[in-house]
Parts: sequence; structure tokens; C-alpha cells
Amino acid sequence: MWVSVLLALALVTGLGCQTAPKSAEAPKADTSWQFHDIVDLKFVQKYAVMPKPANVMLIDSSPKKGKFDKGSIPTAISIPDSSFAKMTDKLPKDKNALLIFFCQGPT
Repeated sequence: MWVSVLLALALVTGLGCQTAPKSAEAPKADTSWQFHDIVDLKFVQKYAVMPKPANVMLIDSSPKKGKFDKGSIPTAISIPDSSFAKMTDKLPKDKNALLIFFCQGPT
């Protein structure tokens, strides 16, 4: 009887049970290159002025033919999202420039 009591006590207290070692957490991917903030219209309006503010670029990422050519924010350039990789030469050389991307809005 004492053996069964000791066995039950060992099971309840976890003696003799092996636990799986904790695996190391996978390192998190660097996302610092991704967008930092989603801004509202008031923020964009400060930069959608003539003449274009220095070190700021407004980028319309909607389709050029179907949307941009019909009208966009003055001073904005067209870099459609489908062509972004081919048009990175249009981006400012200064990596500290403020880039404001926009498109046709939520769909």
C-alpha cells in the first residue's frame, strides 16, 4: 500500500516525469525597412503643396494608366505597386527622405 501511495505522490508532484526542453525562440525578422505609420489625410495635406517640400516624396502606387493619369495629388509621382521593383531609380537617393505612399484607398 505504501508503494502505491508513494507512486501516486511521485506522479502528483511530477517526480519521474520528463518535460520537453524549451526550444529557443526563433529570431524575429527585421521589419525596420517596412512602413512605419499609416497616416491620415491631415498628415498628407501638409506635404501636398506647391512648391514641393524638400526631402519629401509623394508616391501614387495606383495603376498609372487607369488611375494616376486621370488625376492625382499635385507633385506626386507614379510608381505603381506592380512596377515598383523596376522603378526604384525614381526614389530619392537620400535614405532619410520622407516617402508617403498612397493609392486609390480601401477597396
